[in-house]
Amino acid sequence: MASMRGIKRRKESVTSTQQITKAMKLVATVKLQKARTRAENNRLYFDMLYNTICSVLAMTGNSDNKYLRENDTAAKAVVVISANRGLAGGYNSNIVKLVDAQNFPKDNTFIYGVGRKGIEGLSRKGYQIHRDDSDVINEPLFSDAIELTKALLKEFEDGKIGEIYIAYTSFKNTVVHEPRLLKLLPLDEDDFKSEDDEAAFSDRLQMNFEPSEEEVLNNIIPKYLSSIFYGAFLAAIASENGARMQAMDSATSNADEMISSLSLQYNRARQSSITQELTEIIAGSEAIS
Repeated sequence: MASMRGIKRRKESVTSTQQITKAMKLVATVKLQKARTRAENNRLYFDMLYNTICSVLAMTGNSDNKYLRENDTAAKAVVVISANRGLAGGYNSNIVKLVDAQNFPKDNTFIYGVGRKGIEGLSRKGYQIHRDDSDVINEPLFSDAIELTKALLKEFEDGKIGEIYIAYTSFKNTVVHEPRLLKLLPLDEDDFKSEDDEAAFSDRLQMNFEPSEEEVLNNIIPKYLSSIFYGAFLAAIASENGARMQAMDSATSNADEMISSLSLQYNRARQSSITQELTEIIAGSEAIS
C-alpha cells in the first residue's frame, strides 16, 4: 500500500488539476454561447445564398463556365479547419483522420491549414502544407474568407490545382459535432438538383441573365465559396468550444472519482497506521509487565 504522504500529495495534485478543468469548462461554456449565436445567425445567410445557387445552376443548362467544367490538373487543394489549441477531446484528431481516410495522393495534395493542430497532425502523416492561416481561426472575419477564396480561385484558374475541398466540423448542437469533407470545385449542377427540383424546373423557362450568364456565374460562385468558408469557420469554433466543454466536464468528473478513491486509500492507510501503533504499544506494555 502507498504511504500516507504519497497518497496525500497525489490527492492534492488531482484537486489542483480539477480546479483547472473546472475553470476551462466555464471559459469554454461562455465562448460556446457566443460562437453558437454567430454560427446560427450566419446559417440564415448561407441557406439563402445556397438556395440561390441551386436555382441558378438548375436553370443554366449546359454551361461551359470555368467553375463548372472539369480541370485537367490532378492536384488537389484541401482547406483543413481545426483549432490552435488542444484539450478538446477528439475534435482535432477527427479532422486529421477524416482527411487521411480519403487516400488523397500525398505528393499531389496541398493542405491549406486553418488551425495549428490540423497542420501538425497532417504534417506528421506526410502531407504538404501549402498555406498556414492559423491566426484566422482565433477571430474569423468574412474578409478572411474572401482572401482565402481569392487565393484558391487564382490557383484553380491558373491550372495549379484541379479540385478544391474543405474539411471542417459541422456544429449540430452542444454535444453533436460532425466532421465533414465537401468538394467545392469544380461544381457540378447535378449536385444541386434533387428529383423534385428537376420536375419543378422542367416546366419553367430557361433563366435569363443580365448582363450575361458567364458574368453572373463568375461573380456569384466566388461569393458562394466565401460564404462556405466563413460559415465553416464559425461552425468549427462552436464545435471546438463544445468539444472542449465536454472534455473538461468529463475530466472534472474523473477527478471527482479519483479524489474519492484516494480519500478512501488515505483513510485505510491512516487506520492501518493507527492499528499498528496501538499493537506496538500493547505489545510493549505486555513485555514490561
